[in-house]
Amino acid sequence: MRLGIDVGSTTVKLVLIDDNGKILYQRYERHMSSVFSKVSELLEQMRAEVGDIAVKAVITGSGGLSLADKIGARFEQEVVTCSLAVEKLIPQTDVVIELGGEDAKITYFGSTIEQRMNGTCAGGTGAFIDQMAILLNTDGDGLNEAAKDYSIIYPIAARCGVFAKTDIQPLINEGAPIENLAASIFQAVVNQTISGLACGHKIKGNVAFLGGPLTYLSELRKRFIETLELKPEEVIFPENSKYFVAIGAAYMADGEQEVKLSELLDRVNSVDPLADSATKHVEPLFKDEAEYRAFKERHAKAQIKRKELRSCKGPLFLGIDAGSTTTKAALIDQDKNLVYSFYRNNEGNPLEATKLMLNELYCMLPADTYIANATVTGYGEGLIKAAFRADYGIIETMAHYKAAEEFLPGVDFILDIGGQDMKCMKIKDHAIYSIMLNEACSSGCGSFIETYAKSVDMPVEEFAQIGLMSQNPVDLGTRCTVFMNSMVKQAQKEGASIGDIAAGLSYSVIKNALYKVIKLRNPDEAGDKIVVQGGTFLNESVLRAIEKVLGKDVVRPDIAGIMGAYGCALNSMNNWKYGHKSSLLDFDAVKAFTAGSSNARCNGCENRCMLTITKFNDNERYITGNRCEKGSGKIGTANELPDLYEYKLKRLFGYEPLEASEAPRGSVAIPRVLNMYEDYPFWFTFFTELGFRVVLSPMSSKELYEKGIESISSDTACYPAKLVHGHIQTLVEMGEKWIFYPCVNYEQVEDESAQNHYNCPIVATYPEVIANNMNDVFEENGVKFSHPFVPYDNDERLIKRMYEILQAKGIGKAEIASAVHAARKEQHAFKCDVENEGRKALAYAKEHKKKAIILAGRPYHLDTEINHGINKMITSFDMVVLSEDSVCGMGNLPRPIRVLDQWVYHSRLYKAADFAGRTGGVELVQLNSFGCGVDAVTTDEVEEILEHSNKLYTVLKIDEGNNLGAIRIRIRSLKAAMEERDKNGIKAKHSEKPFERRLFTEEMRKNYTLLIPQMSPIHFQYLEVALRESGYNAVLIPTVDKHAIDEGLKYVNNDACYPTLVTLGKMISALKSGDYDLDRTALIMSQTGGGCRASNYIALLRKALKDLNMEQVPVVSFNMVGLETNPGFKIDVSMGKRLVMAAVYGDLFQRLLYATRPYEEVPGSAEAIMKKYEAAIFQNCKDGKLSTYKKLIPQIVADYNALPLKDIKKPKVGVVGEILVKYHPDANNNIVDIIEKEGGEAVVLDLIDFFLYGMYSKKFNYEKLSGSYKQYKVNQAGIALIEWFRKPMRQALRKSKRFTQPGYIEKTAEEASVIASTGNQCGEGWLLTGEMIELIKSGVPNIACLQPFACLPNHVTGKGMMKAIRERFPKANIVAIDYDPGASNVNQLNRIKLMMATAHKNLEA
Repeated sequence: MRLGIDVGSTTVKLVLIDDNGKILYQRYERHMSSVFSKVSELLEQMRAEVGDIAVKAVITGSGGLSLADKIGARFEQEVVTCSLAVEKLIPQTDVVIELGGEDAKITYFGSTIEQRMNGTCAGGTGAFIDQMAILLNTDGDGLNEAAKDYSIIYPIAARCGVFAKTDIQPLINEGAPIENLAASIFQAVVNQTISGLACGHKIKGNVAFLGGPLTYLSELRKRFIETLELKPEEVIFPENSKYFVAIGAAYMADGEQEVKLSELLDRVNSVDPLADSATKHVEPLFKDEAEYRAFKERHAKAQIKRKELRSCKGPLFLGIDAGSTTTKAALIDQDKNLVYSFYRNNEGNPLEATKLMLNELYCMLPADTYIANATVTGYGEGLIKAAFRADYGIIETMAHYKAAEEFLPGVDFILDIGGQDMKCMKIKDHAIYSIMLNEACSSGCGSFIETYAKSVDMPVEEFAQIGLMSQNPVDLGTRCTVFMNSMVKQAQKEGASIGDIAAGLSYSVIKNALYKVIKLRNPDEAGDKIVVQGGTFLNESVLRAIEKVLGKDVVRPDIAGIMGAYGCALNSMNNWKYGHKSSLLDFDAVKAFTAGSSNARCNGCENRCMLTITKFNDNERYITGNRCEKGSGKIGTANELPDLYEYKLKRLFGYEPLEASEAPRGSVAIPRVLNMYEDYPFWFTFFTELGFRVVLSPMSSKELYEKGIESISSDTACYPAKLVHGHIQTLVEMGEKWIFYPCVNYEQVEDESAQNHYNCPIVATYPEVIANNMNDVFEENGVKFSHPFVPYDNDERLIKRMYEILQAKGIGKAEIASAVHAARKEQHAFKCDVENEGRKALAYAKEHKKKAIILAGRPYHLDTEINHGINKMITSFDMVVLSEDSVCGMGNLPRPIRVLDQWVYHSRLYKAADFAGRTGGVELVQLNSFGCGVDAVTTDEVEEILEHSNKLYTVLKIDEGNNLGAIRIRIRSLKAAMEERDKNGIKAKHSEKPFERRLFTEEMRKNYTLLIPQMSPIHFQYLEVALRESGYNAVLIPTVDKHAIDEGLKYVNNDACYPTLVTLGKMISALKSGDYDLDRTALIMSQTGGGCRASNYIALLRKALKDLNMEQVPVVSFNMVGLETNPGFKIDVSMGKRLVMAAVYGDLFQRLLYATRPYEEVPGSAEAIMKKYEAAIFQNCKDGKLSTYKKLIPQIVADYNALPLKDIKKPKVGVVGEILVKYHPDANNNIVDIIEKEGGEAVVLDLIDFFLYGMYSKKFNYEKLSGSYKQYKVNQAGIALIEWFRKPMRQALRKSKRFTQPGYIEKTAEEASVIASTGNQCGEGWLLTGEMIELIKSGVPNIACLQPFACLPNHVTGKGMMKAIRERFPKANIVAIDYDPGASNVNQLNRIKLMMATAHKNLEA
């Protein structure tokens, strides 16, 4: 008998089969997070039914790992067990789509099995469907039933569960029918599965649907079938589909030891789930009962004045707060006594909740009172105000401020955490100075706790209480809700109690609010008078958590949940004129009130917004979903106000192409994407001058995006990048045969004082992704896709390059030169026109006394599908819209600035911010696309520039989700704050002071400690010695725990990539440790000056030091490209020589150790050799003697050759990726150890190759771009010199029996350029692609490609090249793994295990 146990993230499946594969017993039950007890219960039931038989058992599933470890059973990766079941039971399958509670997987069956699993974004799966169902007050089956009768599908963000929730909540509040919502939720799951997992690999042929959600939800299957356009005969929906993983596990149990069910049960029951758990814990909320009592007493003092409603007379003032998940009301008398309050979950229907409240209130109102004024705020403000005829509507931030000021006069910090939104207000000069709201990504505060409580069948109140006395609160990190979900699941599987999780969630909500949303650097920034409010703070665990995290007492009013409503009631009172009666519907009208909703599209402009029309019983209508006033039929002055976005869009794409008859050379198609929003005038003019008809792809839309979804290779790329696929697909469908979309590393120099003029890695090189992921589309349709790298920043070189490219079309050099000159002239005219229009708009604003907003983004933020019509929203609030490039020329930015100013589009942001700081009546709002890595640098800098001038800063995070509720709040709050500041006479004070960095002087060299961050433990021990010998007191920062990442999160922008957080966190931790005298300590970091954000780590570090009041600590830039110099630090010849020797030793040991350790007869013997040579190498790195160097290297290799090894074969696994994550065990969670533990051999290529790649790239830059001949030659000489140092190592390795020498960089470049151009020079660039190919060709077909979450260059040369590599090498087994502080280790481990299982299988084959 064979038993398969599948422990998923939400369910346990048990299958018992006999030796012929016949199923004898099966069970499927939810484990409600109690994994061990549920497995025990199911085994007990099975024993009762089949007797105490002997079985061979295998455990699988995302939650099975720790169970298998603890009971000593075999664990098998779930995708492997599932594939086996598919091969045995449904062998005709081409593709399997399997959804589980928290995992989504696609498996392709072909010459090799290719498997994809969802990564750190764990959104659109079973757990997500459950979350959405709870939001709609139903369950999965209820959603399924409802979806059968849908009439319309709303666009719901498919990126992750939190975004989808952000899109759905307003639809619920607007009264959208559940049928449409249910179908839309299923469609979002489909879109996410396809875009997130297919990654350029088409889903076609026979498709099998497996897993719980796809078993139970017929409508979800239907959405997949329709989206994938599958024919009935291609759909495979086997019986037992939800058991496939368990069935596969049972099949695999053949070789296992037999064990009696009773013994298996004993093992499960005797496990202590908390033993050796990987889950981290934080300190308890309360030490003891006494501390809790004191806390209760202190908070009991924050009471509001109250009075019985029945004893009231005269006017009463009503406030209603129609929030995202709850409806609140407060009624006060003229003495501000609270006489009535209401707080209720609106169950998705705010109209019904408000009607209920008014009915209740009217029944209780004494005869001699009346409602004198009513004010509404919150998400549902517009709807409720229109439906019930309230007198006023105010923005919720103002409502909360008014209430807090009433409670604690002089309040300087207000934190409000509601169901779905988080607001933080800093008060200065009795006006709101800064308003922060959570971006969609870290949302889900209160409602996350509520959803989680419901998922464990517990009322929220009880759930809140249970955490108070937890002794082991779980540390759940501060990333987004979905990540927290993964970590909660992991903790549950390891036996954490619900109380531990409740307390841990409370800490997380607070840390999210303080570190991610408010980006608090230290508690002093919060001021002394702190008011916390919002329903979430009624939860005492959350309240205690904020006091623990801040280290300060806070005030929570006893009406924390209804502060918004109380603020509205105060507004009603303050605006009351004697004798006035509210226009609110009376009792009879409220009783008779009904509402129904329908949908339509607004045809007012190209956005074609989906409108929800709510019709009331008196035939009045309320329309939502429109971005401007047109949809509501109100066309006011808004459209006459200057709007630079509208002007630019028309000016940019308003060119008339030649008629086909006038275009002797035919047509050329150009996609309307990314940098074409900047450079289109140039390319249009260039090709028109040459006699081509230029065809442009249409405006972006959701439909266009969905056309390209299947070829998107990286699910975490930004939305503007993902849209490119849809544009190219559309041009192909339009019948175009030649598409031209060049790669542009450098824009034209716009500002001589900026350090460089790059495009961001995505804008510069995304055409490479298109070429490699849409190649089959081009082949099928006979399309030529031209994506050359061009020197756009140098016209002379551009003429030469375009001649090379177009020569085949018979176009002469003179003709090309003339076209380039004409194109450049037109490009210049376009820029001048935009600047002139900006001046006119400013003059208009001044003349008409209007406020102006600089909507600062990148050129492609003009795309209405990307900006969601935010510019129209701003004009609808009666403010003029400027663009960053229309005003940046008018600024006079004092230089240098703190950051390395190296990207042209972003450089404009700094200058626009400076202009806003100098100009009255102008504020800046920054647009930031989700996943934009570069903005981790720019947002902080723009904020700093504005703060220096005492200006407000607003950043809007935008993505594919088009719910503008939160954005509308931000814009209205900004406007309210501007008005409030005007009223209080607060003026901008412009700062002319440039940034001054602390230099590292000659004097410091003698007596300062120079701290080096660890990057690669094997190499850096030798590099430290080399630096010390050059006269610096260099100290390598010792490896510290994960605490360093918390420091990184606290002091570094959280959108910065993982390596930044690790490296800077370690440095900050070291400085805070007390081990170093801060007045005699300096830090050193490398800077490459490349186009990725790594060169800005230094700027981020300086900001952190400033926030820590450690500005006296100098930061030294270690760079070879002349970026920053310090009088006390020089890289001379002797230092260079020692560093190269140290790096060669590091590379040598890395090769030898990793190739030997998995096979050593005596454990530890491979590392012992390294230890043995330590002193000799340290000495050699000091003295730099080449004779010793040439003697030591062969000796070391000989010693490793002689080591006794086991005679076994193991799969080799290459580790490639972003440099820090690749070499630093702390940053990659010890991936080399994991590979070795899983029975493999890790192969990590040399660190020196990274530097050679930078040097070799100069050849391409000279030959194809605007690089200089001198640079090219100097770097060629550098390569020759380094190779001379590598020669002894190469010779020794060549002579050895077992080891291989490193590849030559020229060869790596040649291999890479078959797939990726050597123009890809951001981050690891073409080296990453080249290394993958080099590894595969040298017999290492298994590769783990590591990148920080949202690493820009890796979207292109990592994930973007995988499809092309797999096509060239069908046996390649590549897995991409994202690293992020919030990423669950289990998820990473599962992906590695999955790759290892395939590797072992291929090795045996």
